[in-house]
Amino acid sequence: MTVPGRRSSAFTRLLRHGFTDPSAAERHLTGPYLAPLQSSSVLLDALGATADPDLALTGLVRLVEAQPDDEQRRTLFDTLLAGKPLRDRLLGVMGASEALADHLARHPGDWHALVTYEASDLHPGVEEFEQGLSHATDPVSLRVAYRRCLLSIAARDVCGTTDVAETAAELADLATATLRAAVAIARAAAPEDDALCRLAVIAMGKCGGHELNYVSDVDVIFVAAATDGAEEGKALQAATRLASHMMRICSETTVEGTIWPVDANLRPEGRNGPLVRTMASHLAYYQRWAKTWEFQALLKARPVAGDPELGREYVETLSPLVWHAAERENFVPDVQKMRRRVVDSIPTAELERELKLGPGGLRDVEFAVQLLQLVHGRGDASLRSGSTLEALNALAAGGYVGRADAAHLDEAYRFLRAMEHRIQLYRLRRTHLVPEDEADLRRLGRSLGLRTEPVTELNKAWRKHSSAVRRLHEKLFYRPLLDAVAQLAPGEIRLSTDAARERLVALGYNDPAAALRHLEALASGVSRKAAIQRTLLPVLLGWFADSADPDAGLLGFRKVSDALGKTPWYLRLLRDEGAAAENLARVLSAGRLAPDLLMRAPEAVALLGDERGLEPRDHLHLEQEVLAAVGRADGAEMAVAAARGVRRRELFRTAAGDLIRSYGTEEHPAEGDPGALVDRVGSAVSDLTAATLAGTLRAVVRQGWGDELPTRFAVIGMGRFGGHELGYGSDADVIFVHEPREGVDEHVAAKAANAVVAEMRRLLEIPSQDPPLLIDTDLRPEGKNGPLVRTLKSYEAYYRRWSLVWESQALLRAEPVAGDEELGRRFIDMISTLRYPAEGLGEDAVREIRRLKARMETERMPRGADPNLHAKLGRGGLSDVEWTVQLLQLRHGWVEPGLRTTRTREALAAARAAELISTEDAAVLDEAWVLASRVRNGVMLVRGRAGDTFPSDGRELAAVGRYLGYGPGLVGDLLDDYRRTTRRARAVVEELFYGA
Repeated sequence: MTVPGRRSSAFTRLLRHGFTDPSAAERHLTGPYLAPLQSSSVLLDALGATADPDLALTGLVRLVEAQPDDEQRRTLFDTLLAGKPLRDRLLGVMGASEALADHLARHPGDWHALVTYEASDLHPGVEEFEQGLSHATDPVSLRVAYRRCLLSIAARDVCGTTDVAETAAELADLATATLRAAVAIARAAAPEDDALCRLAVIAMGKCGGHELNYVSDVDVIFVAAATDGAEEGKALQAATRLASHMMRICSETTVEGTIWPVDANLRPEGRNGPLVRTMASHLAYYQRWAKTWEFQALLKARPVAGDPELGREYVETLSPLVWHAAERENFVPDVQKMRRRVVDSIPTAELERELKLGPGGLRDVEFAVQLLQLVHGRGDASLRSGSTLEALNALAAGGYVGRADAAHLDEAYRFLRAMEHRIQLYRLRRTHLVPEDEADLRRLGRSLGLRTEPVTELNKAWRKHSSAVRRLHEKLFYRPLLDAVAQLAPGEIRLSTDAARERLVALGYNDPAAALRHLEALASGVSRKAAIQRTLLPVLLGWFADSADPDAGLLGFRKVSDALGKTPWYLRLLRDEGAAAENLARVLSAGRLAPDLLMRAPEAVALLGDERGLEPRDHLHLEQEVLAAVGRADGAEMAVAAARGVRRRELFRTAAGDLIRSYGTEEHPAEGDPGALVDRVGSAVSDLTAATLAGTLRAVVRQGWGDELPTRFAVIGMGRFGGHELGYGSDADVIFVHEPREGVDEHVAAKAANAVVAEMRRLLEIPSQDPPLLIDTDLRPEGKNGPLVRTLKSYEAYYRRWSLVWESQALLRAEPVAGDEELGRRFIDMISTLRYPAEGLGEDAVREIRRLKARMETERMPRGADPNLHAKLGRGGLSDVEWTVQLLQLRHGWVEPGLRTTRTREALAAARAAELISTEDAAVLDEAWVLASRVRNGVMLVRGRAGDTFPSDGRELAAVGRYLGYGPGLVGDLLDDYRRTTRRARAVVEELFYGA
């Protein structure tokens, strides 16, 4: 009856010591192999102190079982009970690493490697590890010796004898010794090759930086030279064979597994380049062909094996090139682009668990530190360390980063590296993913000293440090720029003016002196305003630098702050509304149009703090606001000025929303559907133009005639206006129609109608702080030679008798936009048979349209313009697509109701649905039309004036590229994609429009 009680007591004791399977643990502890240890309380305490007591106990049983005889078992037991260092080390390793427990079970004598506890044993270097590998003569014995050395590193790590940086350094030293041993084995296997060449192995990456993981590719580069009297070509062939053999020795899987892959892909030309080069060949490549990231990689280059003199020569020769990499064009964008590319390559399902490459991960710290090293290492040799933590400390000591920021980043990096080490140590597998299994997370948390609630505490600490990295890695770069000019606490080491200029140039600022002046004006002093801006600016500078024109962004921010800095809500908005500051940075640095609109009424910045504030307003609400503003104003000029003020604000709203959706933000990715972006802008600008015309018409009528004009009057939108497809730089294509009221003389009515048109045009074009709205009436009957306004009967008579086919085509886009609604509807009814002629167009009319299109292509293309890159008239551009769609409407609109629309994309979709065009061809035309429309919008946003061709200025072209979704340095891809897209569209146009 006492057995259950004792069993329950044992269960409780085992649970208290951290065992998760007390039944199995009790069986092990009371089994035959551990009988001599049953009475020892120190064993249970030692097991309970491990990361996974169950795993440690299982490993111990296997180790005891594997001992060759009873005498060896007694030796193990005696040493375990008498020697606390061995007990802690051995059980600590087996509780953290299933793979090393497996190694001990296969090689039961290797536990002796953990017994010694001398000073030299605590911090071994390359020499000690070389001694430990000295008896290895083949790949199998090398693996056994390597794991034996790894045992001692892991033991010191899990027991806290070494910190994470020392552990990483020891792993790099063991890798160095292993590479040397592998080179020696390869040489011994091919003495004839060895006699022909000198071969040096240069460690790169984490091995070169003296900060290796437990399981990681060891990145290397090979450099060779011929020995005296040997021919260079044969020497390179011999060196390549030796290098290849050395890589296989380390990488291949044997009965003892593998060590780690040796990766030589960081060499010139990557895997497409020769494995081994001469010193001269390396130098020529880096001087002529190397990309920015390749110089970044050379930061960590360190000779580790082979010919030491040749290795030193390699580093000394290439080092000067590394420290001039920051002078390269697009240096910072190139580095940031590489970082983004890494993040984009992570599968979505793994992004949140990615410890190394994900946002807030190890690579963020490493990239930020390396970027600063490359910028400032030219003039400060103390920064030229391959170790991330050493370099971070040197940057803080030199004032290149703030001491507090560096300390927080150091703490976060150490914690994340410790997580990475323990994750890999478990099974000695190359992974950077935080596990999802509860047991794995528990072991991981306990291995890091989190014992109360290991899983909860681990997740909390991980998120905390990851968030710190996300917050700090950008701030690290920009904060010292402010400290350099803000003149704050005395005694604080600051970035020098020269270093600040250096950094601004690297960030892409063309005028660093002006940028420093702006920063000084914004951040100096002890006022609340200056304090808030010192908090905001590091982040804003990062967003500015992520644009094509950082100078404009910073200047714009200063102007807005000067205008609104004393307004209580402004800085509070930027500080407290998370999206507002980022949205403002995007808008100010993306081009001229949006900032120009904002500067005319800076209070519109309030729109940026509300996500709904960037949604275009619908036509009804716009017209109501405009008409209300007109109604409150005194006189037509004041009324139209109010209407234009609403238009300015709404244009800013539309442009800001378009830019932010196109760029994306930290919280919301860029809009993935470019067609939706074009449609949103087209509808918003068209509705805004219609509301402005309605307000102007109301103001003019009220000023000249009171409540009622002697003639009914309507404005008909034409072209892109009627199609709801206006861009930022589009004129308002319209025609005017009137109808005398009952009893009014036709001449009086006509005079009034013409006076209205003239006054509307004048008022909308008066120079002011608001952009003008240009009215274009060239699509009226008889074009520029015809009257500006006609009666409905006059239009009907003209179209019945004189109408040409191009006028029928133009009327496809006609839609009432302002004025008398009933008159507008009657006009549309009257032109219906012209737009959609019964039985469609005759062949003569089709030929005439084709002739007009061909003539337009040759006569209207601007002189010197590239027809392959002209968005409106060029090959596969807007005109090509619109004329093709309109021809389908003219031919089939009478029978296909879906084609009776003024909108190009809707008509194209209807033609596809009616099987008048294949799905593939419709998609090609739609893609080209959307892209050309976005190019025109982008040019207007960037340059502040309309254009149909890509800008010739490099910075403006890059800004258009960013708007279209192309990152820094990808302008060539943009132009190639545009040519490819429009070339495919032109092929469809040739077939469908010209009947080729």
